[in-house]
Amino acid sequence: MTADGGDDPDRSFRCHLTEDQAALRELARTVAKREFSSRVGEWDREGRALPPEARLGLARLDLIGLTLPTEVGGSGRPLLDGLIALEEIAKVCQLAAWPVFEACTGAARVIELCGTPEQRTKFLPAVANGEQVIAVSISEPGAGSAATDLRTTAIPNGGELVLRGIKRWCSGAGHADRYLVYCRMAEVSGAKGIGAAVVDANAPGLSFGPQERLMGFRGIGSADIILDDVRVPIENVIQSAGGFRRLFEAFSIERLGNATMSLAIAQAALDRCARYVTERQQFGRDIIDFQLVQASIADMVMQTEAARLLIYRAAAGARHGVPSSLEASVAKCFANEAAKRVSDLAMQLHGGYGYTEEYGLERLQRDAHGWALAGGTTNMQRIRIASSYLGRRFDQRTG
Repeated sequence: MTADGGDDPDRSFRCHLTEDQAALRELARTVAKREFSSRVGEWDREGRALPPEARLGLARLDLIGLTLPTEVGGSGRPLLDGLIALEEIAKVCQLAAWPVFEACTGAARVIELCGTPEQRTKFLPAVANGEQVIAVSISEPGAGSAATDLRTTAIPNGGELVLRGIKRWCSGAGHADRYLVYCRMAEVSGAKGIGAAVVDANAPGLSFGPQERLMGFRGIGSADIILDDVRVPIENVIQSAGGFRRLFEAFSIERLGNATMSLAIAQAALDRCARYVTERQQFGRDIIDFQLVQASIADMVMQTEAARLLIYRAAAGARHGVPSSLEASVAKCFANEAAKRVSDLAMQLHGGYGYTEEYGLERLQRDAHGWALAGGTTNMQRIRIASSYLGRRFDQRTG
């Protein structure tokens, strides 16, 4: 049996889910296995974008707009519920989980938290019903971890802003329908001059560079976004200059989404490995009978469950839907590294089979490395954790 098929028993801890949360988890798990398990390998090999009908199917089951307000077509559920469903879908297919990630923890949530009622009504219903995806665009060729160094400008011109610049490392670039573009809206250096506006993918003057050939994240899309005098209505400004702190606080939600995608990788690798070591024999014995194999499984369980508890703590403690920046960074950093460690151990326990495409472990490991880079690298999270915990700000320009 390949790793993309079959029914794994529920070995993960319950974490005291409510009856409603358990039902949501089961729905997401059932749908993901039924709809995506037989296609995930093909989509990955071909780098194919998620078919629109797959996204619409998730939306019809209310699995996309879980955490968006009911007045825009969402379910109005708490952040934790969205993460529970996200994990189950991402365990089977990270590509299929991407629109859920963006709706529950990405740009749509920033618009919900920072936008006006009119903006929420304008942009969010199409996300909740699966018709559109809005992606976040922050990084630039010269501004990756140093996001406050971005140089893309938004110059007022009557009732519009004129955007000029190049954005890079935008997950979904070329595939999303709209982009929440972080740009410099005032001639002020650093964070004080930064705001964000929604830009349509088909806006005149907006174009894309070639799709990046990434190690993982296949089908999600990544390319330069070139903004050549792109005109944006002033009513599309979600946050004006001086609001970077508010945008950054909302970004803590995306960090938990990122951590959950990593958790899904760790759990998927553990599930596949648990099945394999009880079926595979060497020297006339099931390989699970060897103590080093048992120790490896135990390490994988500890890493995965610790990551889940950190994520759940941060989500459960979120105030007004926004988790603590410290707790979100701790969860992201730990889950990112747990996904890499657990998928690597799973590959080793599978031996040569783990190095093949058939068992799906190499795909999990490729994606694990991507989440550790996206949304702020693990090294940057460590600096943020130390800064928050010690109540100090460490300026990277001075070392």
